Amino acid sequence: MPTVKLRRDPGRPRAGLSIRHRLKGRAVPYDPPNRFETVHTEIDPADLAGEPPRTEFLNDATREIIATNRSPDIPFDASVNPYRGCEHGCVYCYARPTHEYLGFSSGLDFERKILVKHRAPELLREALSASSWRPRLIGMSGVTDPYQPVERRLGLTRGCLEVLRDFRNPVAIVTKNHLVTRDADVLGDLSAHNCANVTVSVTTLKNELQRVMEPRTSVPARRLDAIWSLSSAGIPVGVFVAPVIPGLNDEEIPAILEAAAEAGAAYASFLLLRLPLGVADHFKNWLEAHFPDRRAKVLHRIREVRGGRLNDSGFHTRFRGKGQYAKQIERLFRATARKLGLDGKGPRLSTKAFRRHGGTQGDLFDS
Repeated sequence: MPTVKLRRDPGRPRAGLSIRHRLKGRAVPYDPPNRFETVHTEIDPADLAGEPPRTEFLNDATREIIATNRSPDIPFDASVNPYRGCEHGCVYCYARPTHEYLGFSSGLDFERKILVKHRAPELLREALSASSWRPRLIGMSGVTDPYQPVERRLGLTRGCLEVLRDFRNPVAIVTKNHLVTRDADVLGDLSAHNCANVTVSVTTLKNELQRVMEPRTSVPARRLDAIWSLSSAGIPVGVFVAPVIPGLNDEEIPAILEAAAEAGAAYASFLLLRLPLGVADHFKNWLEAHFPDRRAKVLHRIREVRGGRLNDSGFHTRFRGKGQYAKQIERLFRATARKLGLDGKGPRLSTKAFRRHGGTQGDLFDS
């Protein structure tokens, strides 16, 4: 594909970008400059009229698979991400800027240059076998969705779940993909020891909105079916209304909760849209391309719940927002969830069944 290489001053603020083309199956059809690089490779606009660039899968030779965090508003301090970058291509994804640390862009690169941790299950087994490991909840999808499309072929998330089952270490999964139902057998084994729960993210019930906002995710009906399938299998499952975008999908909160409750969800949570770093540029341009008539209203509402800015990185408020409009959204969510019996926090997972040796003979001496 023809490209144009441009040099720029790395200290210069990035200019606003505008979407002039749309690519099938892509929410962001361009690559903005990487803020850490001095050379930028730009896709030739003449090529954007054809098929989008193919997705590349690159080997991630990491030696550690468990990432930790100290965020006071995240319910787990350990997570596993078999992939970096995400084929789902959600325009609003807060993880997009993490790709810049890898030398890529937060735009099209994030959706099409996926780093794959092929040794993830092996590394996880080593980590849980270490005498230093303190059994605790592991989150899957801390950064990118563990059930993005390539997982169907590679099965790395399933491999990690099988390791967690062997050790009976608790795991909490958040996903937008119906593929999670493939692993109901492993999740069922874990949940039998109170070691697993799944939360399915439902952003909208409108196919036309999902198609342009989250282009490679499961359609809304399939996500509801995932809730039904997991619930029917006895696996604790809830719904995550996220992100709530003021002025765009906030009016859908009651309908989403009602549909999820009917499908068998046992609990619900929500999160307001976050637009860190360059994600705000992607989102503003996306609005211009797909909802020009609502762009001003949506951006005004976002600033209203973010203290006059498009983003608030403060702990706790970054997930809930502030101001009167944010309170209205929360009251609507709480009232509807209470009415539908979804106002619980979900199961409190346990480490009591943890097996230090992962089910090997050494376990006999630990029981």
